Amino acid sequence: MIIEWEWKTASAVDAPFLLVGDCCLQAEGVAMPCAVHVVMTDDDEIHQINREQRGVDRPTDVLSFPSVNYRSGETARNSEKRLRREWDPELRACHLGDVIISRERARAQAEEYGHSEERELCYLFAHAMFHLMGYDHMEEEEKKEMRLMEEKALSMAGITREEDAPAISDEELLALARRAMEYSYSPYSHYPVGAALLCVDGRVFTGCNIENASFGLTNCGERTALFKAVSEGAREFVAIAIASKASAPYPCGACRQALNEFAPRLRVLVTWGDGLVEKTTLPELLPHSFGPEDVNA
Repeated sequence: MIIEWEWKTASAVDAPFLLVGDCCLQAEGVAMPCAVHVVMTDDDEIHQINREQRGVDRPTDVLSFPSVNYRSGETARNSEKRLRREWDPELRACHLGDVIISRERARAQAEEYGHSEERELCYLFAHAMFHLMGYDHMEEEEKKEMRLMEEKALSMAGITREEDAPAISDEELLALARRAMEYSYSPYSHYPVGAALLCVDGRVFTGCNIENASFGLTNCGERTALFKAVSEGAREFVAIAIASKASAPYPCGACRQALNEFAPRLRVLVTWGDGLVEKTTLPELLPHSFGPEDVNA
């Protein structure tokens, strides 16, 4: 997922928009890379845009303007040719459209609904993403379908209203790992790897391998995902999915040791080729491990 930001508010947003965007695409079943232009603004400006573009003389929380012209009753999942018409060669992605969010309105609604501003911003972005993929809520059945898709994507991203977020399925975790593989920087090995790490609280952190001309500074996809997670305060993990193209991408010794630091009983899923999948556990991959408990013994 590529997000082109345009900030018209005083500060940036910490919400995990990239993950939410990827989860929306995965929930819809869109495999090609996609890009969205996001404007973060205030009530006054979104009021003006709403009046000029939609003839509605009031502020709102989010506006979305799709680039893709979908057939009636179809959405992005069955509109690949129409998506490809919006291919941007510079971004190397399909440009889905524009999203405008009022940070001011999001903050007020978060307080009203009793959840965090981050959760509200992520919901608004997911809502806009599904509009960009052809969904609407004018009719009750359409509204119900769109709401289910929004909640599915937010749940995949570990962002729910409930305190205990439901875990995503193994298939969804593997799919997120395959998507993360698309961002691999592997010009030397030509062996792209993607990883998706599932936290106890339901959040998912993704990563890819990032190679370096010095070779020694190369970072594996598993550790990229792990370091992102730990840097955001996550410390407990349930499972990791790892994807490659050519062969089973079992984690290297360094990744096994790094994962063992936080999740010695981690489930490990690997996928490669044409949907081949194997499942194991970290104790099976790293028997007689050495961890924090040994240092403090």
